[in-house]
Amino acid sequence: MLLAHVVYATITGNNEELADIVAESLEKAGVQVKETEISQTDAADLKSSDILVVCAYTYDEGKMPEEGMDFYEDLQELDLKGKVYGVAGSGDKFYGEYYNTTVDHFDEAFQQTGATRGSANVKIDLEPYEEDVEKLAQFSKELVAQAS
Repeated sequence: MLLAHVVYATITGNNEELADIVAESLEKAGVQVKETEISQTDAADLKSSDILVVCAYTYDEGKMPEEGMDFYEDLQELDLKGKVYGVAGSGDKFYGEYYNTTVDHFDEAFQQTGATRGSANVKIDLEPYEEDVEKLAQFSKELVAQAS
């Protein structure tokens, strides 16, 4: 059985909702899922899962979640070859060029670990609507397909 670890950082609750949607979609595909908040997660814990997902917000002008900086820095030191990852995030298009840049930063961090991107990054404006739920379900299916 495939194991997935979904990590989220949230202020408004939007990214926790994204993480819940991804976790539920993965479970429907028969994957065992662990979901944790980023400040309560040791990056090394990811090594025990097959599928790794981060759902995190971007605030102000492209700033990453303060509470996730240790996780982010530790993540870049890991060897995650053979693992499949995906990154999603809720942001605010109001910030223009800084819209959801945390998603890109985590994507780059995962690339440094040698993990394989299992699906294109998903960027959602504010809270997830029906079409976003469908996007996240497809994202999850692609992660499972890549990991199988």
